[in-house]
Amino acid sequence: MPPTVVAVIPARGGSKGVPAKNLAAVGGVPLVARAVRECRAARLVTDVVVSTDDTGIAAAARGAGAVVIRRPGDLAGDTATSEAAVRHAMDAYEAQAGRPVDAVLLVQCTSPFLTSEDIDAVAAAVVEGGADSALTVAAFHGFVWRDAEAAEEAASGEPADGGGHGVNHDKSFRPRRQDRPQDLLETGAAYAMDAAGFRAAGHRFFGRTELVRTDPARVLEIDDPHDLARARALAPLLDGPRPGALPTHEDIDAVVLDFDGTQTDDRVLVDADGRETVAVHRGDGLGIAALRRSGLKLLILSTEQNPVVAARARKLKVPVLHGIDRKDIALKQWCEEAGVTPERVLYVGNDVNDLPCFDLVGWPVAVASAHDVVRGAARAVTATPGGSGAVREIAGWLLGPSL
Repeated sequence: MPPTVVAVIPARGGSKGVPAKNLAAVGGVPLVARAVRECRAARLVTDVVVSTDDTGIAAAARGAGAVVIRRPGDLAGDTATSEAAVRHAMDAYEAQAGRPVDAVLLVQCTSPFLTSEDIDAVAAAVVEGGADSALTVAAFHGFVWRDAEAAEEAASGEPADGGGHGVNHDKSFRPRRQDRPQDLLETGAAYAMDAAGFRAAGHRFFGRTELVRTDPARVLEIDDPHDLARARALAPLLDGPRPGALPTHEDIDAVVLDFDGTQTDDRVLVDADGRETVAVHRGDGLGIAALRRSGLKLLILSTEQNPVVAARARKLKVPVLHGIDRKDIALKQWCEEAGVTPERVLYVGNDVNDLPCFDLVGWPVAVASAHDVVRGAARAVTATPGGSGAVREIAGWLLGPSL
């Protein structure tokens, strides 16, 4: 009988650096769902467990295919350790499944570019390679420094003379990279432990610890908003195409369209009297008409209070909300009134003011000309720029290429 290998993803709701961090979308998919997806794709993982105290995270985890273990309050605070959460999840899993765990994985969903191959590699080191514990590492070539003054004061409680000193090098000698020992950086992404050894040691590192090398380009931990912005910008480059990456008619009940930069090329022409005009694409009009005939609910949602937005909506026979400061609040209210579940909404946008709506819906879509951060937060990206037929392209995804 194959060993029982359980991947535990700790995902509490009380993040301070990035509020609701574990639900933040990278590549259009919440971080917790990205982690579940990769764990489920790993060859050796038997079950995926998400340990959380948050109902939103629990719902996203279940939707991605994980077993959810409700974490008690004493394990959900800032001082609770990941090891404590893993032990609790192991106990709960064994009680529910009625069988012991042979190996347990700790997988951090704040590492958005962790792959199923990395997860399998740490699992294999333990269940097939005989290691007691394993972790993902990446080659590191930097010179590490430490503030000597801060370190001495912390140790002695007395003022120190100060100055920095090298941690992994002698500051008086700067060897070439190829002449230095290879340092390895702990990525913080994935760990594997023999279950019995982990229970006895109470820590993720014990016995023989195997170092599993991963691609340094994929190493990123999200701790603050800048990290999240970097991850979203990198997602189009690192995620690559995936099966099922484009939505179909069966996936959604409504399409919500931004206007400027999505149905236009984001330019405004102003005449001498201050009148503004924009250019739209006839193909988008054909696509929107086809979407309307298909029975999908449609809405144009725009921050701009501009007569041209209302005029275009009338021509397209699509409801419009414009002059909206908080598009996400307006979208949520519209979904409630229209009887549409946000998870079954496709929202098309191009700029950073669309990101709150991206976090709300199941299918955030960016046009090809969108801001880099917006493309990184999207679940799908058109090949066509805004104002050049991007909406018709999306209609083709949903209704077939003959449109």
